[in-house]
Amino acid sequence: MRALKIAATGMSAQQMRVETISNNLANMSTTGYNARRAEFADLHYQQMNRPGSVSASDGTVLPTGVQLGLGVRPAAVTVHLAQGSLAQTGGDLDVAVDGGGYLEVTLPSGQTAYTRDGALKRDAEGVIVTSDGYPVAPEIVIPTDARSLSINAEGEVYAYFQDAVAGQLLGQFNLAGFANAKGLEALGSNLFAATEASGDAIVSTPGVDGLGTLRQGYLEDSSVDAVREVTELIEAQRGYELNAKVISAADQMLGATTQVR
Repeated sequence: MRALKIAATGMSAQQMRVETISNNLANMSTTGYNARRAEFADLHYQQMNRPGSVSASDGTVLPTGVQLGLGVRPAAVTVHLAQGSLAQTGGDLDVAVDGGGYLEVTLPSGQTAYTRDGALKRDAEGVIVTSDGYPVAPEIVIPTDARSLSINAEGEVYAYFQDAVAGQLLGQFNLAGFANAKGLEALGSNLFAATEASGDAIVSTPGVDGLGTLRQGYLEDSSVDAVREVTELIEAQRGYELNAKVISAADQMLGATTQVR
């Protein structure tokens, strides 16, 4: 009986949907997080009678045929790219990307990663780094005697000193854009890596080439919509229950078959 296996694929799909929703809800407070959506496609079909097949000697063809579907399969878990609201923090090294683009980060392996998490810090040498200690590219070093910092919308970082009125330019942040940002590979810790699907990074100055600008003293909140996630959770739960009922019905039908004398 095909219904058993078909319903099993349906239960597996709804379980994957619930896992995706739970990850979204778990990251409601993650800086710069974008919600994921599980997408599905139907499995292949068993062609009992193919549409268009000849059904009579006079050339009459079947208008629809008999095609039995064999269930569902995961197609993708895609990122819903959306700008999260900007929350004011007042931190000198808190930077939010207002618009498109990602900050560049250099990993210990030398690989370049990308992030929208602008909760930056300074290490013991004064280098501007992420919360995990990875330096932001291009590397910018803050002098130990700097009194305060200023980061403008174009990413220029200025340091102000005790006996000077004008600020000293330390460097400038870049932003990276992608032809298909949904194709980035999630590495965890709010980091992404470029793939063949995303295309190569297009690095430019903030505010140029369609990239966003930087807002000092702000952080980007998660774009997860809790109401939508709970609604989808209810739908997934009901879908799981319905597929479980199909398995129960198929079991009863098989039981009735074995009792036939």
